[in-house]
Amino acid sequence: MAVIVQKYGGSSVADSVRIKNVARRIARKVKEGFKVVSVVSAMGKTTDQLISLAKSVSVNPNERELDMVLVTGEQVSCALVAIALRDLGINAISLNAFQTKILTTRNHTNARIVDINSENLKSYLKNYDVIVITGFQGITEDEHFTTLGRGGSDTSAVALAAKLGCDCEIYSDVSGVFSCDPKLYPKTRKWKYVTYDDMLELAAMGARVLHSRAVEIAKKYNVKIYCASSFTDEEGTWVVERLPEWLEEPVVTGISLDENQMKGSITNLPNDANVISDIFKRVAEKEINVDMISLVKNGEATHVSFTVISDRANGVKELLDQTLSVYGVKYRFYGRFTKITVVGTGMRSSYGVASRFLELLASEGVEPELITTSEIKISALVSEESAHRLVEKICNEFEL
Repeated sequence: MAVIVQKYGGSSVADSVRIKNVARRIARKVKEGFKVVSVVSAMGKTTDQLISLAKSVSVNPNERELDMVLVTGEQVSCALVAIALRDLGINAISLNAFQTKILTTRNHTNARIVDINSENLKSYLKNYDVIVITGFQGITEDEHFTTLGRGGSDTSAVALAAKLGCDCEIYSDVSGVFSCDPKLYPKTRKWKYVTYDDMLELAAMGARVLHSRAVEIAKKYNVKIYCASSFTDEEGTWVVERLPEWLEEPVVTGISLDENQMKGSITNLPNDANVISDIFKRVAEKEINVDMISLVKNGEATHVSFTVISDRANGVKELLDQTLSVYGVKYRFYGRFTKITVVGTGMRSSYGVASRFLELLASEGVEPELITTSEIKISALVSEESAHRLVEKICNEFEL
């Protein structure tokens, strides 16, 4: 029994015309001899609308109840796709996370998948050609609905593929993985293959083709992912462990922009590792992501800088007020910046990428606020205006 997992994003099922188009694509796969597990997102902007509806009732909705509201979006689109498939003569059934037994942690609105009952799935696949499953949602051990956070349907699909030991096709309004967002640079290159490591960095740095948690699962369980558009038959991109031997590895695979960043600076901290670890432990406990952490020791004091998304800055400020008051230490947040990142596993074996990147910034008169590097990426925090101006220059420099 050949099985394939297909995921369709919100834009792919935004209305009845597009739902029928998705049903035809799934039916085509069935006629090719596959049993299809199809994961669907909520229609169009439904999730945003449901959040707004909840906030019209309460400024700060209870997260458990908010999840109960949000899961309805996927259940509507899921059932509609199954209805459209049955009209095409396809033996299909729609299932939600409770029926599929997708077990998650108890973190409402941002849960993580713990396990999926594969025997339950396989029994359904014996009786149906297509199982249409709600993406983005799961259940706790005591059977309360949870949601997986933004991009959660990608995570649902890849986790199901990992459990079933098959490939995963991700369909959206984007025809593959590009070296840069085509909206920022229309001449950008589309890759036929990209590695998990490159895709993971690009996803984490703001590229929105795939969610980073989905790529993490794919890498851990070696799930091959195919990214393509649901609106055309144009060839997409394979996300794989390593590139085919015949394909030369590019030095730089892609460039991404992560906007709405603020820079935080804490000055004159005591030279005590426990103080710094305590600060970031408290931030982590509040599930706030900080990035580009820079630590500089100056005599008897330590200075720390970092970035945080603008709408999470107030949460960090509250924690710093609580933590730093005993030391009489000051901090400040400023700017609205953009983090611009170049990524490429080819950097491991190539020299001079950092110098070329920094020389380009200098030639454009851009002075970065922060710079961080790893063996496969270089990130610079720059003004929002500078970031958009740099995109074309960087794409030309690294042949993207």
